[in-house]
Amino acid sequence: MAADERNEAGGLRGVLYEVIFGSDTRAGRVFDAALMAAIVASVLVVMLDSVQGVHGRFGGVLVGLEWFFTILFTVEYVLRLWCVRNRRGYALSFFGLVDFLAFAPTYAGLFVPGVRYVLVIRLLRVLRIFRVFKLAKWVGEAEAIGVALAASRRRIFVFLFFVLTMVVIIGSAMYLIEGPANGFTSIPASVYWAIVTLTTVGYGDISPQTAFGQFLASMVMILGYSIIAVPTGIVTVELGRGERKAAAGRRLCGGCGRGGHDADAAYCKWCGGSLEA
Repeated sequence: MAADERNEAGGLRGVLYEVIFGSDTRAGRVFDAALMAAIVASVLVVMLDSVQGVHGRFGGVLVGLEWFFTILFTVEYVLRLWCVRNRRGYALSFFGLVDFLAFAPTYAGLFVPGVRYVLVIRLLRVLRIFRVFKLAKWVGEAEAIGVALAASRRRIFVFLFFVLTMVVIIGSAMYLIEGPANGFTSIPASVYWAIVTLTTVGYGDISPQTAFGQFLASMVMILGYSIIAVPTGIVTVELGRGERKAAAGRRLCGGCGRGGHDADAAYCKWCGGSLEA
């Protein structure tokens, strides 16, 4: 827990703080899981509402659900502000700003139509899931590609989740910029375009027509080259780490003949003898 978020123990504020900001208790974990489910559901509602066919049939239901999630996240944000001691510090922090943006566009949409589709930024709030797994440790040694992939699965998952979040935000931005008139008929269609462009596949079935849209597309294309290299780098690092550990484990002490030493070890961990040749 951040020092500027800590609150005095005891009382209703203390209990709420442990539930809302903590992840070490059962109540905290249940709250995090419920919050993540609500976030994902609310993002799906916004995306489905942008599809004309779905909006025509279920528009009223989707609007009602959107306001339900908006009120839910508003209450949650107010409770977070009430629980923390340094309210200004939380409100201006990364997660504080994301929490605020999770509901603010809906209210802004009452005055500026179309702004509420920016609510897909709620997906960033799922980053709080890493608090639940903050005690997870990397275990095992990587001596082969299969083991290296297994050891890299968490970082690859984080990377893929980041890419998924990014294409949703980029797709939503392009939907607002280009709109149905230029082929971006819905947020899912725009997300499809973002995935095709980011992966440098480029089918060309949808393309931006405005200058601002083409500029954004250019940035996404350039970003795609760096994105592709990330998974390879993650696995390569694990392969190299596994090889160093394996080599260290094969170093035998001349005195006792035992191995299993660290890569930078100069003396035997068992008898204290020198490992230098």
